Amino acid sequence: MIETSTVETEAFEVNVGPQHPSTHGVLRLVLKLDGEKVLSAKPVIGYLHRATEKICEARAYFQIVPFTDRLDYLGSMNNNWGYCMAVERLCDIIIPQRAEYIRVVLGELNRLASHLVWYGTFALDLGAVNAFLFSFRDREKIVDLLELYCGARLTYNAYRIGGLWMDLPEGFLDKLAVLVDYLEPKLDELEDLFTGNTIFVTRTKGVGVVTKETALAYGLSGPPLRSTGFRWDLRRDRPYSVYPKLQFEVPVGKQGDCFDRYAVRMQEMRESLKIIRQCMDTLKPTGPFRADVPLEVKPPPGEVYCAAESPRGELGYYIVSDGSVKPYRFKIRAPSFSNLCIMPELLKGVTVADVIAIVGSIDIVLGEVDR
Repeated sequence: MIETSTVETEAFEVNVGPQHPSTHGVLRLVLKLDGEKVLSAKPVIGYLHRATEKICEARAYFQIVPFTDRLDYLGSMNNNWGYCMAVERLCDIIIPQRAEYIRVVLGELNRLASHLVWYGTFALDLGAVNAFLFSFRDREKIVDLLELYCGARLTYNAYRIGGLWMDLPEGFLDKLAVLVDYLEPKLDELEDLFTGNTIFVTRTKGVGVVTKETALAYGLSGPPLRSTGFRWDLRRDRPYSVYPKLQFEVPVGKQGDCFDRYAVRMQEMRESLKIIRQCMDTLKPTGPFRADVPLEVKPPPGEVYCAAESPRGELGYYIVSDGSVKPYRFKIRAPSFSNLCIMPELLKGVTVADVIAIVGSIDIVLGEVDR
């Protein structure tokens, strides 16, 4: 008779981050594991906290714009935009139409650049190096154009209260047309690398599933929310700027898994190109690019909440004015923070390998989580 014995095991904790490439920033995940299975997950934040909101309460309204670049540093244009819109609504400032169309072009170019960074880093998370190189190759073309306009290649700064810092430089629209024609077939090339790839599908299909009800309960927005089938995009559902005049679709998924979050972002990039094409013809005639606004803005006493659709979701600014040149209260509703809150529920019961795929699919930027 062969004697058998049982081996007793106990759960143990593992830190993923805060210095780890797959956490997409200085995020620390405390995982309680039973072998390879995750029993619980706790995100620990605060490693990038800079007290941005309190700093902004000590600055004049026009001085705050550069601080917004450093929040979601992959979507700086959209950060500028959301803040400027909030102050403009507080002051009832009317923006020239040309400035609105330029804002849309810059915002959608930034969305494309941001999604391409996500695509490349998500590919690296899953072990695909070529896809990372191809996506950054294409992003460089966009960054070259943004640099032509504002001089920066990451923390772009172009929006001003009342419009923009300058008109489009000579030759910008011609280069923009070349860029759009270049990117359209490249998106097909990037999608061909993944959509039918057996390894990619196995790593993402049915992994990290979020239901529509759970997504709404946690306040998810952007691609993680739309991947559940909930068609919500502030550009369409709470329209701002000239988006009501433009034709575009809001892509949605079905299962709310990692694959759907990938598919939604890929389709969003195509819609961004469609939006840019519609704006290009409107920008050919010249016109004012900024309203007549004094440097030191003094909004009347009151409060405002204004939100824009950043690459990661609903980016909102809440400002309370006491009538001075500085905001009395300044609060940022960061989409990455709300999207990160679902991690403890989303990671429970998965394997360690799936943790990497799920965190990457959410697309968080710690600059706006910690602030």
